[in-house]
Amino acid sequence: MRVFKTIPAGRLALALAVGLMLLCTMAVSPVLAKDTLTLAIQGEPEDGYDPTLGWGRYGSPLFQSTLLRRDENLNIVKDLATRYALSQDGLTWTVTIREDARFSDGTPLTAEDVAYTFNTAAKVGGKVDLMKMDRAEATGKYEIEFRLTSRDSTFVNRFISLGIVPKAAHGQDYARKPVGSGPYMMVEWNEGQQMIAQANPHYYGDKPFFKRLVFLFTDEDTSFAAARAGKVDVVVVPQALAVQTIPGMKLHPVRSVDNRGLMFPTVPDKGEKTADGLPIGNNVTTDPAIRKAINVAIDRKLLVAGVLEGFGRPAYGPCDGLPWDNPANVIADADTESARKILADGGWKDSDGDGIVEKDGLKAEFTIIYPATRSIRQYLALACADMLKNIGINALVEGKRSWDEIRQLKHSRVVVFGWGSHDPIEVYHLYSSHQAGEGYNNAGFYTNPKVDEYLDAALAADSYEASLEFWKKAQWDGKTGFNARGDAPWAWLVNLDHTYFIDEHLDVGVSQVEPHGHGWPITANIQKWTWKD
Repeated sequence: MRVFKTIPAGRLALALAVGLMLLCTMAVSPVLAKDTLTLAIQGEPEDGYDPTLGWGRYGSPLFQSTLLRRDENLNIVKDLATRYALSQDGLTWTVTIREDARFSDGTPLTAEDVAYTFNTAAKVGGKVDLMKMDRAEATGKYEIEFRLTSRDSTFVNRFISLGIVPKAAHGQDYARKPVGSGPYMMVEWNEGQQMIAQANPHYYGDKPFFKRLVFLFTDEDTSFAAARAGKVDVVVVPQALAVQTIPGMKLHPVRSVDNRGLMFPTVPDKGEKTADGLPIGNNVTTDPAIRKAINVAIDRKLLVAGVLEGFGRPAYGPCDGLPWDNPANVIADADTESARKILADGGWKDSDGDGIVEKDGLKAEFTIIYPATRSIRQYLALACADMLKNIGINALVEGKRSWDEIRQLKHSRVVVFGWGSHDPIEVYHLYSSHQAGEGYNNAGFYTNPKVDEYLDAALAADSYEASLEFWKKAQWDGKTGFNARGDAPWAWLVNLDHTYFIDEHLDVGVSQVEPHGHGWPITANIQKWTWKD
């Protein structure tokens, strides 16, 4: 099965024309190519570039610095921090920061800014998980204490993901006019079109080779057409286009932990709604037999070959291959007969001969939704729906134009979601009943008291190393868990290789294994990029 191979000639010609017209109208200063990079990597943030609202949590925040960071081998190394230590009781982190850091407006970065950033992010209650932090306090000009309400074995990861903002300049407009201490500073942002950045003259690290960056926020087809026309230096492309060639550019595939999966509502539809009026439940996917049968019926290897053109690998959990992954997640997928047996044993049978199984008068039918702008998610949804017909499940497929539309349905429809993080806290977000209905966390309202027990124990562990056993047991302890052998609240499909075309003269060094992030993670080491004639 090959779901997608090339852009039709007419569509490509139209995209090329649109792309060239858009590029010609953009006000980009005529500077030398070796001084300026033009990148079409998508991922324009709806909430802007404010770390306290979640910007940068899946990769380098670019404009802001972090206390720690990960190198190309994912080892934790120091950035703003010069020293960090955890108290013996596991409740207080003490961090000392460098004294030469300045924001892009020239003002010094001090402990007060760090404490303000963490306290503000905690109060916002958004996409930065600081649920275990009581408060951050500057105990000196360059020293901060982070006091926790209880142990959190994952808290060190917040030092890696949360960019520091200036207390004095952090206001209502900050997200669209950010000030930070990272290698680059924003010059201009025309939302929906482009963003221009230039090297931060006050950056304390090695000065980046490229003085200017131009980010184009065009769709996949337009970006690809622009790359073929030689108008961009870096372009992220769907895996289906990575098999093509672009004159003057080379393919740069990067291994990632960026996954795609089907999230199932796990509670029945009783007409209940969330506090903000969103419907909850699905009477078909609430049955574990449906969810387990789907997990067994899907041919993940075929999805990798047909949808991703081989640029990826099958996914069986949210953290495949990471230290907290449980190898027991791997199942023998694409077993149609076993899937049919699971359904039959669960009481699902085709009583009227229409090819769709039913139970107690309820047909095995549901809708899979996905963001219409994400072609890979579309192809995955269509391919899965086709596979499920073979076991008597009728899955309709529907693209939604905005995330707001998906948000309205995320608790009652099957959704093609993408996740993938270097931080095990994501496992907690996806499966803990304490997170049910919190934003996009545990959108299916999954609950298992034993899983909760393991997840809570993982957070409360004495150390990161000690937490690994509990993360793994939450997935499967031999009797229960959230993987496909257990409750199967998800059918994980594939892990992507991120695919980029880059100019043949551009040296991007060694790219780290990337998290979820729609292109931005490639910029994690951008200050090390160089141009070779």
